[in-house]
Amino acid sequence: MQTLLFLAALLTLALPLGGALAQDADRGQALYAVHCATCHGLDGRGEGPMAGVLMIKPANLTELAAANGGAFPLERVVKRIDGRDPLVSHGSPMPVYGQFFGFDANAALAGEVPTVQPVADLVTYLQTLQRAE
Repeated sequence: MQTLLFLAALLTLALPLGGALAQDADRGQALYAVHCATCHGLDGRGEGPMAGVLMIKPANLTELAAANGGAFPLERVVKRIDGRDPLVSHGSPMPVYGQFFGFDANAALAGEVPTVQPVADLVTYLQTLQRAE
């Protein structure tokens, strides 16, 4: 019984407070390479190998902050990826990877915006791509 209580206390200490999970740009970069680079390009400039066949050109993800007065539009980007702000340029609403990036209010926080852990990691990586104005 004591061992069980000790393990429960240890687990409680290991869990992040307030539902916020650590965001990892390296995990986000790996997710980006698998799920986003085909359209947005490895460098995020919207020139991936599939960009030419899309009805709407993929966004240049390195200019998100510049296009928003220098501030990274965190909430808009999170909601675009997880499907709460639909984008149909792909022939179907984002997220094109369905439940993997789909919104779950109990999952995680990217800053103060609730989302799933993969989206939090991906957005953290996208923030590293922003070029100075």
